[in-house]
Amino acid sequence: MSIASVTATTGVNGAKTSSKAGQGWGGMGAEDFVKLLTTQLQNQDPTEPVDNTQMLAQLAQFSSLSNLNDMKDSLGTITKQSDTLSAISTKLDTLNSTVGKLLASQPTSTNA
Repeated sequence: MSIASVTATTGVNGAKTSSKAGQGWGGMGAEDFVKLLTTQLQNQDPTEPVDNTQMLAQLAQFSSLSNLNDMKDSLGTITKQSDTLSAISTKLDTLNSTVGKLLASQPTSTNA
């Protein structure tokens, strides 16, 4: 049994890989998962193939992780929009206060 070497420019058995060093697991996408899955299937022991339930569990976990990442991105967008709305509200309050002061300082005219 031989053990394939893994380097920064070549992957398992010399396959080309794209370096995503420093991005962690968050930098992985669906394409990366499919590459890992096919590599796992290609290199499995034919006498002891991967259990289907394990593979389905991995797919379900990846799907859940993908959905959680989408939710995180959506919540980040909502937070930014909320911050913008808060800033607009503050500016409108200031404007309203300024207009109120200007109106209060205007002399009132009485018609006789």
